[in-house]
Amino acid sequence: MPQSYEHTLLGEERYRLLVDAITDYAIYMLDPDGRIVSWNAGAERFKGYGAAEILGQHFSRFYTPEDNLGKLPERALRTASTEGRFENEGWRVRKDGTRFWAHVIVDPIWSRTGGLIGFAKVTRDLTERKAAEAEIQRSRDQFEILVQGVSDHALYMLDPTGHVSSWNAGAQRIKGYRAEEIIGSHFSRFYTQQDLDSGEPAKSLETAKLTGRVEREGWRVRKDGTRFFAHVVLDTVRDDRGEIIGFAKITRDITEKMETQKALTKAREDLFQAQKLEAIGQLTGGVAHDFNNLLMAILGSLEMVRKRMPYDPALTPLLDNAIQGGERGAALTQRMLAFSRRQELDIKTIDLGDLVNGMMDFLQRPLGSSIRISTRMPERPALVTTDPVQIETALLNLVVNARDAISGDGSIVIGIVEQEIAGTVGPLAPGHYVRLSVTDTGEGMDPQTLQQATTPFFTTKGVGKGTGLGLSMVQGLTEQLGGRLLIESRKGAGTTVSMLLPRAANGHLATAQETVAPMADDAAARPLTILAVDDDALVLMNTSLMLEDLGHAVTEAHGGLEALDLLKAGGIAFDLVITDHSMPRMTGSELAAEIRQLWPGLPVILATGYAELPKGGDNKLPRLPKPFTQGQLQEIIARVIAASR
Repeated sequence: MPQSYEHTLLGEERYRLLVDAITDYAIYMLDPDGRIVSWNAGAERFKGYGAAEILGQHFSRFYTPEDNLGKLPERALRTASTEGRFENEGWRVRKDGTRFWAHVIVDPIWSRTGGLIGFAKVTRDLTERKAAEAEIQRSRDQFEILVQGVSDHALYMLDPTGHVSSWNAGAQRIKGYRAEEIIGSHFSRFYTQQDLDSGEPAKSLETAKLTGRVEREGWRVRKDGTRFFAHVVLDTVRDDRGEIIGFAKITRDITEKMETQKALTKAREDLFQAQKLEAIGQLTGGVAHDFNNLLMAILGSLEMVRKRMPYDPALTPLLDNAIQGGERGAALTQRMLAFSRRQELDIKTIDLGDLVNGMMDFLQRPLGSSIRISTRMPERPALVTTDPVQIETALLNLVVNARDAISGDGSIVIGIVEQEIAGTVGPLAPGHYVRLSVTDTGEGMDPQTLQQATTPFFTTKGVGKGTGLGLSMVQGLTEQLGGRLLIESRKGAGTTVSMLLPRAANGHLATAQETVAPMADDAAARPLTILAVDDDALVLMNTSLMLEDLGHAVTEAHGGLEALDLLKAGGIAFDLVITDHSMPRMTGSELAAEIRQLWPGLPVILATGYAELPKGGDNKLPRLPKPFTQGQLQEIIARVIAASR
């Protein structure tokens, strides 16, 4: 045997051994018709056939029924013979019927003379890789479903230059753009013009590149041009080599949250203001009550001196000045009590139109010739249940405030209009109301001044020209009557202050005769034996002097328990008890309750400056407002004695 032929045989044997040793690839030969003529160990491992079982069989048996129906085996051989190679991936079938994912290469084999002698077929089992790819794709699909399913967050990608490269349903809902409208556009189109002018989009990208993350809150713009307040997170996305391949952007619309937070903050501020005003009201009411006791002693004593002293041109004017000063102090305490909603009210049903018309001459006097005042009255009576004297005082306050707001020529309009409130407005319940308003052409108020207008002791007038309690008093009176004070004003456009009062439903209109206090009859005017009770010695002494000056016999008690002891002693037959309410150990109301139980026929008058007594007080008792004059004392005694008989 020639050496060269022996060498060739040795090489072919080595090649065959090499092919048979490969188990990761199925390597086998086909004849020109596609029948198997060789079979290696890898083919046996992949496909499950031994060489004796498969040699001579057509290779199409490894294909699925679908591929055979589509003539894929024939196409593979034809492509390999005409184009020199066929490569494909797809499902193949093992001997046991199971399938595996295969990568297939078919190469034609040519003779030295150029004739086709068969095909070399190499198959690789990629089932594990296919499963891994399927798992990756499933994860991607799930992530895509997750991202697209998020509707309350805008989730999208930007390329390294800031152009939008993906878009989820939340982004479309929040920003209004469909994916085909926005992908490829620069994300800066979502920013306000102010942010664009300051270069905010570029700054965000640069910061994200340097730090890896940017978090911001600010206004953003939707497709329709409307704005929303957004919380934005921008994260840098890098590849395995650390190169920036884009940015992940998450945007959340927090406009509602911001508005809710603002409303909560406003509610907290309002609550704090209400608590502060309540505290001031409690303090003011207490101070005014104590001050009333002092004024009671001062004015009562001055009145007695003025009554008993003959006229002296040197002394009488000084005494009159002192009395006027005390009366001004009493008016101030009434304002303080009005602010704290504790002043005594004499409630009647009146026509506001008649009240305003009756005051017009009086209101014109403090205005001067440069300010015109006019009215706008309704056609039918505007009936409200109120204290006419307090309403007159409140209206005078509003007109004077309007006058002070006008520099030079101007006008003031007093208007009355009926208004129906359909739903609850602040403290107002639904119902029919009458709006009494005072409108001026003055300089108006800026928002800060308007906010503080009803704050106690706040005033824009000069030192000594105002107490800062005028509007507070009007507000207190209005709310005590079940209404609401409204102020509308703009700087340079004047001011309108309105008292919104409940309309009287079928109320009985008070006549002029009904507003006059009943006069004492002869029986009630006779001398009485009266028990005067007060823990304040000055007030008690002053009350006793007034009563004795009226001809009554007075016994003093410095507290409720002492008064009970005097009554139980039985030595004096009292016709009447006049008692202060706010006393230690036993209040005037508690004393009255004991008297009503033990001596039912003995009338009691309660002296107090409060319209609504503190808890435990008896609001049904006849009351004498402090500070009171001798005339008021005489009037209530006459009324109570007449009623008791």
